[in-house]
Amino acid sequence: MPGMTTRYKTKAFVFRKNNINESDRVFSVFTDCFGRLDIFAKAIRKSTSKLKSGIDIFFMSEIEFIQGKNRKTLTDASTIEKFDNVCQDQEKFETANRISEVLNDFIKGEEKDNEVFELLTDFFNKLDNGSLKIKNHRLAFQYFFWNFISLQGYRLQVDNCAICTSKLNPYNIYFSNKEGGVVCKKCSVTDKSLKRINSDIVKILRLIFRKDWRTISKLKIEPSSQQLLEEVSENAIHVFCPVHC
Repeated sequence: MPGMTTRYKTKAFVFRKNNINESDRVFSVFTDCFGRLDIFAKAIRKSTSKLKSGIDIFFMSEIEFIQGKNRKTLTDASTIEKFDNVCQDQEKFETANRISEVLNDFIKGEEKDNEVFELLTDFFNKLDNGSLKIKNHRLAFQYFFWNFISLQGYRLQVDNCAICTSKLNPYNIYFSNKEGGVVCKKCSVTDKSLKRINSDIVKILRLIFRKDWRTISKLKIEPSSQQLLEEVSENAIHVFCPVHC
């Protein structure tokens, strides 16, 4: 009928929230039907709000919204999964916040992506699982980040040299975002900007791309290798992220 407002319903993972005015809030969510959405929630911070129990940071919720002239407005929300362990554990919560920053930086427009939605769902279920405790939460972030980057079209070559495809010597290997992965010593001589890495980095990246969470969750790695992997991923963020390009 003329004048009727269309209501949209979708599953949504909440990865950011921003307070607006005294009682309103904007939720940034990644949905199974629309990709990223920024949803305006009017008066949700009031104690009388019927919406507040159904949606919050790092919730998986079923939401309903209407499309106005300038924004989408939340009309209903019900909780599917709260991921309580993630929200109550400081290290897990910090990992989730780092993932929030990556999602916010890389995903700007509405574009449905079932693979990203499935990665988010699967990862947060794993991170929230109290019976499968991860020993290294910084490594958990790497697991998400590199699999997310791969879905953005930046899959790395970690099995052979990214330039000549030869077998890698574990004692003389380098990393190049420009070339898309690990580079052998022979190919590295033409580019002095490459970062020398060790075999631990290659092994971890291979486990990550195989999505071997069970092995990764039990790994203990040397602090030097941990730092090296962090530097490699930070560099990748600056190279690939639209915000930093």
